[in-house]
Amino acid sequence: MKRIIGTYSGPEPGALVVVFGAVHGNELAGVRALEEIFRMLEREPSVNPGFTFRGKLLGLIGNRQALAGGQRFLRRDLNRMWSSANVHRIRHSDPGSLDAEDLECAEILDLLHEEIRETRPEALVLLDLHTTSADGGIFCIPSDDAASLRLAKELHAPVILGMLEGLEGTLLHFAAGNHFEISGYPKYSLGVAFEAGQHEDPLSVSRSIAAIVNCLRACGCIRQEDVDSRHETILKTFSDPLPKVTRLRHIHHIRPGDAFRMRPGYLNFQPIRSGEHLADDTTGPILAPQNGRILMPLYQPLGTDGFFVVQDMEG
Repeated sequence: MKRIIGTYSGPEPGALVVVFGAVHGNELAGVRALEEIFRMLEREPSVNPGFTFRGKLLGLIGNRQALAGGQRFLRRDLNRMWSSANVHRIRHSDPGSLDAEDLECAEILDLLHEEIRETRPEALVLLDLHTTSADGGIFCIPSDDAASLRLAKELHAPVILGMLEGLEGTLLHFAAGNHFEISGYPKYSLGVAFEAGQHEDPLSVSRSIAAIVNCLRACGCIRQEDVDSRHETILKTFSDPLPKVTRLRHIHHIRPGDAFRMRPGYLNFQPIRSGEHLADDTTGPILAPQNGRILMPLYQPLGTDGFFVVQDMEG
């Protein structure tokens, strides 16, 4: 299984836009969306003679080994491994001592550094496509800078603020710290994670396609009128009833041996009340710590976060 799903570049300089699918191996929608995006871009000049692409789009599979096995991850969550200390360990270890996700991380680093050396882009834009085990919501998570927040709002889905404050070692953390920089390039990096819906929902692919197109428009790679499709309507119809901007207020972290069990029926963005019985583990009932909305309730066997609580903000 090749890591590179596809590439597309134009004659004019611009941003290097790197889009990841399957950083979690059981999340196929992003991979399917990228496959379709490259087909759409190849067709575009024949139906739109004025079409010009600026910069470069690179579509990648994140965790190839987990994707082949249909699992979220094999040994460790690839989207929790991008701390500076962990990356330093991986880059200075004997390859024979590295586990599955260590090797995935090392290969991604080498690939992106080589791409940056070749293209020398002014900007690196990272879009990380995901899906969730629960139904009911789509949203995007920007890294903690103004440019990433502006990009997130251009994806036309609810924006979650503060999410990276409660997580460690994500791809967005690494990109936001300009850790992919090689010899002064890129001049700046920004990133957004996009959650497209439930894992098996076919519309999660359509919503991911719309997010990629919106990202390319916001980065100046294509014009507003280019690569028009039905997918934007699907995204807009689903996201319009949802809150425009929310802020993270609480994460329930799962410890080894907790035997965490989410109570059935919770949906993304579903309102919850303080004291509501949300889940159970070996210590007993787990209650909502405050009023708000539940996000990413865990309904799959692997994962270290049981649920998130967010509260509405003004957009």
